[in-house]
Amino acid sequence: MTTPADVQNVRDPELPGRLLAVERDALIPLLRGRADADFALPVAACPGWTVRDVLAHCSAAFTRVLERRFEEGVFSPESNDRDVAERAGWTNAQVIDELERGMTETGPVIAKAGGVLDVLALGEWVHAGDVREAFGEPSAYAGAGLPYALALLAQVTSLKGHLPLHADLDDADEPLRLGDASGERPPARYIGDGPTLLRLYAGRPVAGAAYELAGVEAAELNIFGG
Repeated sequence: MTTPADVQNVRDPELPGRLLAVERDALIPLLRGRADADFALPVAACPGWTVRDVLAHCSAAFTRVLERRFEEGVFSPESNDRDVAERAGWTNAQVIDELERGMTETGPVIAKAGGVLDVLALGEWVHAGDVREAFGEPSAYAGAGLPYALALLAQVTSLKGHLPLHADLDDADEPLRLGDASGERPPARYIGDGPTLLRLYAGRPVAGAAYELAGVEAAELNIFGG
């Protein structure tokens, strides 16, 4: 019998848009309810950046996709810093407005891109977790978007041919298979919860988390580099 874990390597083009829509409905009201001072809080996962900088980076990335602006070096650290600097004179509300538009309208563009932009939606979800953590919100990398983020992680790592990993998740009924499905390399094994698995793949700290990882070093899982 074929299980969902056996077909993770089949791309669902609508999945990034679904994740963005769910995350938009959770994140935007949170942002609009925060005081301006909260946007100046530092974000531990992005040294040197504030909450506002992270949000400006995400909103700019979406606008680039919507406007099909992919010049040489796009999404490099230097390009990201320029995008943030270009929004220095904006109000926090303007940044949130751009972010909301991006999360609403970018899904169909990502869907048509054949997979090369899928990681953008996953990266935004991770950054939303970074922001919630900076705010001191509980379960920063969980919430309603978690099942979609896990499915997209499986999709992205498969498309990238990332190292294979079999994850037995505490908070999911079915195991999750990530990365290369060719069978050329024995899959690594993970036992733990979904948020910790996503933190590992995003290169975020997992100190104090209860999980088991075998057949791979944690640093090898990072799909974003840095």
